Amino acid sequence: MTMRVAVAVSGRGSNLQALLQSLGPSAPARVVLVLSDRAGAPALELARRHEVPVEVLLDAADGSRWLAALERHRVDLIVLAGYLKLVPAAVVTRYRDRILNIHPALLPSFGGKGMYGQRVHQAVLASGARESGATVHLVDEVYDRGTILGQTRVPVLLGDTPERLAARVLEAEHRLLPAAVLAAAAAGKPVTLPQPVEFFS
Repeated sequence: MTMRVAVAVSGRGSNLQALLQSLGPSAPARVVLVLSDRAGAPALELARRHEVPVEVLLDAADGSRWLAALERHRVDLIVLAGYLKLVPAAVVTRYRDRILNIHPALLPSFGGKGMYGQRVHQAVLASGARESGATVHLVDEVYDRGTILGQTRVPVLLGDTPERLAARVLEAEHRLLPAAVLAAAAAGKPVTLPQPVEFFS
């Protein structure tokens, strides 16, 4: 049975694009819904081009709106792909251990409220860390706290800027997230990936 996936987005949707490219007609998972807290998010246009239904959450804290959309599309798995707000507690409760997030750092470091986008990469560089990467984890009621399922490590290079580091980490995200979704579809639920997941030398 094909796993039905909803993807929540806030921005341009590059991780959504990676998922859509990876989940071809014969894949065990399919994106059936894209949710966003922003009506102008470019990711919504991407979804429409791929004929995936979209839902704009006018009040992203209203769990009943989420649940109505998720139930209407018979969603099995929720994926946060650049979604920047907390998932409502009612949704976390209903979909416990069936919500994944991709984070642009090696959790538990450089996570938590306000740690997203360039802020993460600036913090990594300011810390003097020699590596960064991407993390896929389960979602609970607290930002970036849920069980880690897989990570990909990316070196921090001499002279790196937040933009350069972000580009390398994003490439890692684009491989790690589809791998996590495909593994979940094969197992029927999110599972731990081999540690570490190595896509880079």
